[in-house]
Amino acid sequence: MTPAVWHGLAEVGANLPPEVRVVVVRGEGPSFCAGIDLNLLAGAKNDETVASPSDPDFDQQVASYQAGYLWLREPSIVSIAAVQGHAIGAGFQLALACDLRILTDDAKLSMKEPALGLVPDLTGTKPLVDIVGLPRAIELCLTARTVTAAEALLLRLAELVVPAAELDDAVEDLVAALLAVDPAAARATKALLQQAPANTLAEQAAAERRSQAELLGSRLTLRP
Repeated sequence: MTPAVWHGLAEVGANLPPEVRVVVVRGEGPSFCAGIDLNLLAGAKNDETVASPSDPDFDQQVASYQAGYLWLREPSIVSIAAVQGHAIGAGFQLALACDLRILTDDAKLSMKEPALGLVPDLTGTKPLVDIVGLPRAIELCLTARTVTAAEALLLRLAELVVPAAELDDAVEDLVAALLAVDPAAARATKALLQQAPANTLAEQAAAERRSQAELLGSRLTLRP
């Protein structure tokens, strides 16, 4: 992971064709993502550098990195992380940015940033807390320990764990199931579910009514 990768991810999201409904994120090779290029942290001479807090636009630079992750949560798509091998630090946060995660049984996850003297700043802290709860998120981050695929399934960090040889088929089956659902209903339902954690029951019930009215109303206007 480097700034060029983060900016490249953001560019993919910004230019995603509107007809795309499912996005699969997958690493090329034996691992999903080994995390940030440690040469950048060591200050090694390189064509790239990471943002420094001494830069006057530090906040904007980090926000531009985060943009490579945030679009994966858009209601217009469902994003799937197909995780094989290691997903470390920035790579783990990329998997957390996706709506769903399928892991191979040899996958290993780790929030490595605190062990490197950093905080996780690529939008991973909220989904981690939302999924595993605050105490477990603290434990995972502050020990930077490795989470196996089996434990990830127990912690709800994975929707499915499969042998490595079956990853392609598992992803294909999930994509097919997602695409079988009405597109407009899928978008509206994802947006509705995303509101739920912050809403009271009454607020969510009202949101359901509004969403249903908008969805059915849009279909009435499309009739000849």
